[in-house]
Amino acid sequence: MAAAFCDQCGRSAEAGGHVRCAVRRELEPPRYCAECARRMVVQVTPMGWTARCSRHGEIFSPEGVC
Repeated sequence: MAAAFCDQCGRSAEAGGHVRCAVRRELEPPRYCAECARRMVVQVTPMGWTARCSRHGEIFSPEGVC
C-alpha cells in the first residue's frame, strides 16, 4: 500500500513539492504517520529511532542507520 501522506510534512503524498521532504527523510526520522497524517511521538537514541502513531502503532529505524 502506498503512503497517503508525507511522513515529513504531513501533507498529501500525491501533492507536489516534496523535494525538501525527500532530503530530510535521508537524515531524520518520520514526524507524521504516512497512513493518517497524525503527528507521531518520536524518540531518537544513539542506536536509532522509534516513531509511534496513536492509531497505527510503532515503527523503528532500519538496521544500519546509525
